[in-house]
Amino acid sequence: MVERAIPVARPNEVLIKVTACGVCRTDLHIIDGELCGPLPIVPGHEIVGRVIAKGDNVTRFAEGDRVGVPWLGSTCGRCHYCLKRHENLCDDPAFTGFTVDGGYASHVVADADFCFAIPPTIDDVHAAPLLCAGLIGFRAFSMCGEARRIGLYGFGASAHILAQLASALGCRIAAFTRPGDDESQIFARDMGCEWAGGTNMMPPFELDAAIIFAPAGELVPQALAAVRKGGTVICAGIHMSDIPSFPYDLLWGERQLRSVANLTRADGESFFSAIGTAPVQTQVETFPLAKANHALDRLREGTINGAAVLIP
Repeated sequence: MVERAIPVARPNEVLIKVTACGVCRTDLHIIDGELCGPLPIVPGHEIVGRVIAKGDNVTRFAEGDRVGVPWLGSTCGRCHYCLKRHENLCDDPAFTGFTVDGGYASHVVADADFCFAIPPTIDDVHAAPLLCAGLIGFRAFSMCGEARRIGLYGFGASAHILAQLASALGCRIAAFTRPGDDESQIFARDMGCEWAGGTNMMPPFELDAAIIFAPAGELVPQALAAVRKGGTVICAGIHMSDIPSFPYDLLWGERQLRSVANLTRADGESFFSAIGTAPVQTQVETFPLAKANHALDRLREGTINGAAVLIP
């Protein structure tokens, strides 16, 4: 823990007093050196708080408004991807808690145009995991197209949110956890999954699509083997261990292998609209900010069901 001066909002920014910040696996990748960015950095990109000051150019929010700050902190607005409405692929982006300071702090500044209004029905602590776990899961789900039988590999923060949403929309969900992790499998069934088992198992029904949340490349061939011809396997993490070689037969049959890269502001608007009509409840375990390292250790060990959230 260090003491710093409270940051000052620039013309397009808001100064936010942080009331909750989710602990994401991406934070682990940054802290463990698997993702390399500028250091030192304040991690955290699932931020909920109140605006306490704003820059002269900000019109979207007023002081006192509750806002959420996601992973995508800003984009250049000029590159090919931004101009084609693919801002998640921007050539010169800023990422909250990776290239600009994030929410493991009492205060944070953020580009107002990239913040979200939080639905009033969700409290701060339960809203925090939605800012990345929820958003990335929703973007991955959108890549499933018309799939109605979906496998979720790795049942953590993202999967437990998506399982509820997809089940409410009529999908059949199979959850894959570490082999022998009975507690996580019970949790998955409680969150609406029709079946839950180890990643070394095949589900009892053929999958239209599979989403891999665990950062384990060895799951890619297993997921390809579980999806039908014409199905899709989506890698939802920002980091994954190397994918081992696999026989072409697993990909043949017009199966697709895709990745999710960041998010767009349109994803956020669509997601918060969707959960307004679906019974989604994040399951959280809270930790005081001073215990952030303990929360990260618990996440690394895989002993958190749902999401960890830091509070002041």
